Amino acid sequence: QVQLIESGGGSAAAGGSLRLSCVGSGGTFRRLAMGWFRRAPGKEREWVAAISWSGRSTDYADSVKGRFTISRDDAKNTMYLQMNSLKPEDTAVYYCAADSRAHPVSVLVTVTDYEYWGQGTQVTVSS
Repeated sequence: QVQLIESGGGSAAAGGSLRLSCVGSGGTFRRLAMGWFRRAPGKEREWVAAISWSGRSTDYADSVKGRFTISRDDAKNTMYLQMNSLKPEDTAVYYCAADSRAHPVSVLVTVTDYEYWGQGTQVTVSS
């Protein structure tokens, strides 16, 4: 069973930056395809970014492309989401997710693709 714990959320002004971290335990981290999702108030959970377990493939939602960067450090069992040029519409609870069944270069973009989820971390961007 894989456990995921997010950190790094908080408040930022529009145009600012935050870096989220997701630490995994209880599994073989380097073999996990991983992703970030978010849920804004009153909205469904939406996919933000994903990275393959090989680290060779990444993908981003159009709404964050060019502003957010996903990465992983398997030596630290940690995935990151660097968020730059933040906008008020980025305000949401951010969740990390992991899956142990994916192909090495697959990026997973839907909620049902993932086996494991963190509890979430709040990001609030003020205008």
